[in-house]
Amino acid sequence: MGRADLHLHTRVSDGFATVEALVDFAEHETELDLIAVTDHEDATGGHRAREYAARRGYRIDVVAGAEVTTRQGHLLALFIEDCPRSFRAIEQTLEDIHRQGGLAVVPHPLSWLTRSISRRTLDRLHVRAEPGVTFDAIETANPSPAGRVTASRALAGNRTWNLPETGGSDAHHLVHAATGWTSFPGSGPEALRDALKSHLTVPGMSRYPDLREVGLHRAALGLAWGYAATPRKMLRAVRRPRKVH
Repeated sequence: MGRADLHLHTRVSDGFATVEALVDFAEHETELDLIAVTDHEDATGGHRAREYAARRGYRIDVVAGAEVTTRQGHLLALFIEDCPRSFRAIEQTLEDIHRQGGLAVVPHPLSWLTRSISRRTLDRLHVRAEPGVTFDAIETANPSPAGRVTASRALAGNRTWNLPETGGSDAHHLVHAATGWTSFPGSGPEALRDALKSHLTVPGMSRYPDLREVGLHRAALGLAWGYAATPRKMLRAVRRPRKVH
């Protein structure tokens, strides 16, 4: 069985580790076989991580992803090359992810501690069941505070939605990486993709993060940095000079 952490952040958005440090940690300090780098509104961290792991000849596989802010809440986009635009309707973001061959995972579902997709949205798209405008999986093992406050409700709701379940640490500090994971038959990105499509993934979690491991000051700074991550990205996009053809 392969083991993947499908929800990780780096300094590209609001994480405290560099891309390279995260890949090194996953390679040498964990039992993970695969990681997905899911920075806020930005897929470049995943691209850099994938290239770095390949250049170093590491065993660990890397999936490029992003945590995209939609009008209805955060959405993990996996297996993408281009990050979807922020603050669009969930339907538009889902179409964009699927158009480029990606998969869409609902992170920290129903949570009131961060921007999260609600039961109303999950119910609505479940009933609608329109091809290309559906979720591919739901994160039911997320040891972060945002993930655990509504974990039992999400599990109960998924008896109706019947989505494949994933786990991810939602780590912003190296010490918390690999505390949530997804087990799947086989190894490598394509095996993970097949397992998600076949409902063969199993979420897992080892422990809840202890803020004392990183220090209360850094934990508070990380929280503030996280809430500002999306506005910072959008401000940079507005300021970026347009190409002249």
